[in-house]
Amino acid sequence: MLSLNRLLFTLVLWAISGVSAVQNVKVQGAGYVNNVTSDRFQIIGIALNPDDLMSSYNSAYLNRIFAVVEAFKNFPNTLGFFGGNEVMQKPGTEGEVPPYLRAVTRDLNNYIAKHSSRRIPVGYAAADVREILADSFAYLSCDIDGSSSDESRIDFFGLNSYSWCGGDATFQTAGYDILVQMFGNTTIPIFFSEYGCNEVKPRVFDEVQALYGPNMTSVMSGGIVYEYVQEFNEYGLVDLHDNGTAVIRVDYDNLQKQYNELDIKQLESGNSSATTLKSPRCSGGLITGASFSKSFRIPLLPSGGQSLIDNGIKNPNNGKLVPVRETVVPTEVYGSNGGLINNLAIEPLPEDRSNVPTGADTSGATSTTASGTSTGSKAESTGGAGNLRMNVVLECVTLMILALRVV
Repeated sequence: MLSLNRLLFTLVLWAISGVSAVQNVKVQGAGYVNNVTSDRFQIIGIALNPDDLMSSYNSAYLNRIFAVVEAFKNFPNTLGFFGGNEVMQKPGTEGEVPPYLRAVTRDLNNYIAKHSSRRIPVGYAAADVREILADSFAYLSCDIDGSSSDESRIDFFGLNSYSWCGGDATFQTAGYDILVQMFGNTTIPIFFSEYGCNEVKPRVFDEVQALYGPNMTSVMSGGIVYEYVQEFNEYGLVDLHDNGTAVIRVDYDNLQKQYNELDIKQLESGNSSATTLKSPRCSGGLITGASFSKSFRIPLLPSGGQSLIDNGIKNPNNGKLVPVRETVVPTEVYGSNGGLINNLAIEPLPEDRSNVPTGADTSGATSTTASGTSTGSKAESTGGAGNLRMNVVLECVTLMILALRVV
């Protein structure tokens, strides 16, 4: 569902706890942990053609996905790359596609190992197709031949989930209880790579309390709300206008209030058992569906692929961190009540600080944080709109990048 540009806006929005200002995050067992503090981390178009896998998996395709790695590998807060997004969108695609997904994961991992100064996780984002969901996870997350160094195994598993719709939804009616049971034995991080059903508007985002509550945090590592900018599909949190102004929507306010209710310290607390889990050995016995691939023979690299991995792509465009010199936001931003937000500025954080909910209320009076303390900010608004704090939004941009997607 996501394009790369829209994903970037989504990622600017939130990874709700432990989004390091400049520190990187690593996968340890079934959890993400901060490389420096060891705190637990919660996450707040290029295409393989599933109808023509052999032809679309070629050196030109690899060159394009490796270019994405080159662009974002130097950012210490790049959390990972997706090796695919909803490539299996319906039953019937699960026969030939899975081995190619593992092949792309292998290729990305090998390129990163050769051309990046640190290991960057590679994962997959699945459509919420319950008939093949468990098998997709089992197939992609096991170790071929029992090797813990298997580069074709995913490091994390994303789920694009829109089953919680409106304020009347519950943990059970949304099927979250089924997901917890399905992934209860996970050995890698799992999170919602998209969420935010819009069948009921404005969205109230009650699912935030469930996703970051005790029933799910033992299994799930948070999620990414879809999406930041309002488009024709009406999933946006902010309206961006042609005249350069921005207007915060009620959906944004509702999501902000939900985040402010979370216990961040609890979410950051470690789970020592989760970080020592080992992936199972791949076998046909892990797969329950009759039509799902049970073959773990991974396609060989296409012609020219090994040369790209060995020598790197030509003329890579390498991104880099730059100093934040201008902190005042020149754009006119309006709250959901129509009031102009004055004195809006980003607030760069030290390297040992993280972007977390501050208790700010963008379109009203200052609210209370989860710990019960009052929080102010640098932004004031007219017409009754209240405080807004933007904690180094610029440094959140590279949190996670889609390497691949299906159109």
